[in-house]
Amino acid sequence: MTKTSPHPPYPMFINPASTSIGVVGVGRMGANMARRLADCGYPIGAVYDVATDSAMSLAEELQTTAAPNLVSVTTVCDVIITVVSDDVAMKAIYTNPGDHLLMGSAGKLFINCATITPKVHCDVMALATDSGAFMLECPMASSITQAREGTLYLMCAGNEAVYHEALPVLNHLSASTVYTGEAGTASSLKALVNMVMNMNTAALAEGLGLADALGLDLDVVKQVFAQTGANSRVLQTDGDDMQYRDHAVYFSSAHAAKDSGIALELGKQAGLTLPVAQATLAQYQRLVSLGLGELDKSAVAELTFRDRHGT
Repeated sequence: MTKTSPHPPYPMFINPASTSIGVVGVGRMGANMARRLADCGYPIGAVYDVATDSAMSLAEELQTTAAPNLVSVTTVCDVIITVVSDDVAMKAIYTNPGDHLLMGSAGKLFINCATITPKVHCDVMALATDSGAFMLECPMASSITQAREGTLYLMCAGNEAVYHEALPVLNHLSASTVYTGEAGTASSLKALVNMVMNMNTAALAEGLGLADALGLDLDVVKQVFAQTGANSRVLQTDGDDMQYRDHAVYFSSAHAAKDSGIALELGKQAGLTLPVAQATLAQYQRLVSLGLGELDKSAVAELTFRDRHGT
């Protein structure tokens, strides 16, 4: 059964002409989501980031304000989208003493798009409810290009009525959305998505690394993989990058390590042993230890191709 909040459904009729949007966390994803919503006609009321230079640069580009603190974002915006890096950052923006997003937040809508642990999503949603605010948990699939084009895939959890009220904004950001149920379900699902994606990436790196060591033509190998059971979405997105060592970041190896860790913790809580996921985490942790964590997840091939960083 869907868990509902004790206050009425979100009362605002969202429309681009009058709904002011704030974005907290304007790295690669958050900045492009802000650009997309601005293109769709939404007033961007404020942007905020602990990296003040990034916030100021985006604010200048979008002709808006780089908020000096979190409470000022809530003050001037109707809907606040958060795209932060991890559990610590998420807790901080909602609980920092003297300056957090829930100060004066009654009636405001928060859309949390970060991939973090389900418990933290649930915790901040409970705080929002206590503050009279409305909140959705909306982790996203896809990457920078899709954020800019508004073709993300959004997994949404929380009050279903709030989800439906938020769809005008969500639909401008995404090609598709799915409502998964009560708080914690979307972030659990997103952890599984990234766990399997990371395993596929590490497996492809091993397959191409071994093919290279055997002297096979990698273009032929990729062609055969694409027509057989070795095919995957990762082959399309990362195969050439692994072959030609183009690891410009779309989804960093450090984030792959973080997200694999979240999934393994969920497995532990469920009493399961996940050896493939554990091996994948070890690979990405190794990349981070080599100082390669800010390269794209395709850089896991640096550990499997002969005569590269890790071999």
